[in-house]
Amino acid sequence: MTLSEKPITESPIGLLEGLSTTRAIRRYTEDEIPHSHLRDIIWSATRAPSGSNRQPFRFMVLTKGEKANQAKKLIGKAAQEIWDQKVVNDKYASGSGSDPNSPKSRMARTMASYVENFHNVPCLVLPCLVRYRDPNPMEGASVYPAVQNLLLAARALGYGGVITGFHGPVDQELKSLLAIPDEVFISCTVTLGKPAGSHGPVRRRPLSELVFEDEWSNSPTWAMDPPGTRFTSAGPPKS
Repeated sequence: MTLSEKPITESPIGLLEGLSTTRAIRRYTEDEIPHSHLRDIIWSATRAPSGSNRQPFRFMVLTKGEKANQAKKLIGKAAQEIWDQKVVNDKYASGSGSDPNSPKSRMARTMASYVENFHNVPCLVLPCLVRYRDPNPMEGASVYPAVQNLLLAARALGYGGVITGFHGPVDQELKSLLAIPDEVFISCTVTLGKPAGSHGPVRRRPLSELVFEDEWSNSPTWAMDPPGTRFTSAGPPKS
């Protein structure tokens, strides 16, 4: 496929709109992502900041082909095992999870479908970090901003994605399959595709519960959500 000559495909989605409406998308159509759009999504990811501007991030992009299919199946199997255990640990089949209309039940159905169909995702990206020193708590700052850029660019171009850690149990198998050096850290997985559903305003805790000024739990008067904002009670209690 011939790539467009423009450095980035034009998008009708503004930056602030994209930030407030980019949902975790786990259901995709069978549509492939054109190479020109993949190029623009990954190019946007590489614009992210990194420590000392070393740009240690790398992106393994897997769409179709023998190794891509093997990698998807490897992670898909691990994802199924992780999700099955989480269903038990978090009691997804009891309490509010027994109500088919509850948020917990809806999430369970979405996740069950996601892991069951992981091997069929249109595009799988493995964002990696080329380590140049021993692992440390701050090293994620040199790769995860790029991952967020990737998701926002996908949103801008009409696609969706989600971050997972399902690769963890098969990290070494993936490195062997894809010839990824041992010192490289596979930071997460990102699945991408055309949403089977839609993006939309995301729900979060009220701003006043999340922003403090001068002292812990002292919410500033300006920490007010825009009119019409919808909230969620998910997460730890307000402290």
